[in-house]
Amino acid sequence: MLSRVSRARDTGRPMSQENVDTVVRAIAAVNVRDVDAYLACCTEDVELLQPMVGAEYLGSDGIRRFFADIEDVGPDFRIEVQRMQAVGADNVIALVRVGATGRASGIPTGADTANVYEFSGGKMARIRIFLDRDEALKAVGLE
Repeated sequence: MLSRVSRARDTGRPMSQENVDTVVRAIAAVNVRDVDAYLACCTEDVELLQPMVGAEYLGSDGIRRFFADIEDVGPDFRIEVQRMQAVGADNVIALVRVGATGRASGIPTGADTANVYEFSGGKMARIRIFLDRDEALKAVGLE
């Protein structure tokens, strides 16, 4: 369900596809812990919000803290994309499975979540992580 689609100036590809490609690169950067590659996908004032735990990571310092938090909690943390879709020209929703083994407990954990990526100028400006996939779908107008 895609609404209006703008074109990326330099490639002629739909901007929505460019945004999906950016999210793919960002998720790959998380999985290999390449914070600089992740930040290259983001605006300077990026917001990464995890409402379910009340966490906010703002700007490049916040993203660096997010990467440090991942390493502290579950050094083998991974994101596996199950489905990804552009929604209009400025949003991408990704249904993902996250998993990690607790550093202290050694207990493997996992969850199905949904990430909503909002774009500005071809870069991720706001990322919201939802435990409730239906809530994420509503957030982008898909129900």
